[in-house]
Amino acid sequence: MATLSARERKIVGAGVVVALVVGGYLVVVEPLLTRSRAADASVPPREATLERRRLLVAQRPRLAEELTALTARLDTESARLLRGPTPPLAASELQKLVKDSLPGASVEVRSERVLPPSDLQGLQEISIELAIVGSIRDTVTALARLEHTDRLLALKDVRIRLAAAGQPRDLVTTLTVAGYLLPGAKPASADPKASVPQDD
Repeated sequence: MATLSARERKIVGAGVVVALVVGGYLVVVEPLLTRSRAADASVPPREATLERRRLLVAQRPRLAEELTALTARLDTESARLLRGPTPPLAASELQKLVKDSLPGASVEVRSERVLPPSDLQGLQEISIELAIVGSIRDTVTALARLEHTDRLLALKDVRIRLAAAGQPRDLVTTLTVAGYLLPGAKPASADPKASVPQDD
């Protein structure tokens, strides 16, 4: 095997050095630069995420106060719902509540019927339809008394007509009154404050 001259050895040595430098750059330096660029690019989104989380943590006391206030309001408003625990019992309570509100209005209840319950965004709507007869003043008084009950009631439909052609002062008013039941609510007997007053 022929030996290399000094010049050839220098050329081969220079080639090996160049190959090592290029290989070292490609294997070591280039991955480090790529990671550094990726880390630099990921810093602003991470800083923004960190700032959002810091602001959210800073709002925690205010959010806790709002949650407490909403919970208290929900408890207060829930006390105004009908007690069931079933729709028929809630309808019975609604009938009694309406009948107890009407005697002071001097109107006569001609008919009443319970309408099928319907679901309304997590609540059950319990409705009754009743026809009352009375003068304009008595009818307005009856509607006002229904509006000021301690339970959450809604007038879904009101139709007014004359009782008879010869009696223009008497009106027949057909009302659809709705109350609301939270499924799984405790019965009225479990809450003395929410119990419906009994007839004399």
